[in-house]
Amino acid sequence: MKKLKLIKISLLNSISAALYISIVSFLMANGARLFGGANGIFGGIAVLLLFVISATVVGSLVLGRPVLLYLDGLKKEALKLFYLTVFWLVLIAILVFTGLAIF
Repeated sequence: MKKLKLIKISLLNSISAALYISIVSFLMANGARLFGGANGIFGGIAVLLLFVISATVVGSLVLGRPVLLYLDGLKKEALKLFYLTVFWLVLIAILVFTGLAIF
């Protein structure tokens, strides 16, 4: 697999993960207004379900294709894709923290 294709895939996966995280963050920040107060057992269930779903979605975006490549015998490409995805996520996090510091 070409290096440029790995970069594109990793960037797309990272942007997708960041978008998903943004949506979940928006829902959590506005949850009481959107869904009302979630007191009692159902609030805890909702938060834990959201956590498990989020871990699954983001885990799939970060690890899905690298695992498939690794299982297909493309170990170097799998590791490169994983590290590139983590690199993009770190870069996005730095941009977010910089934006928080400025604004």
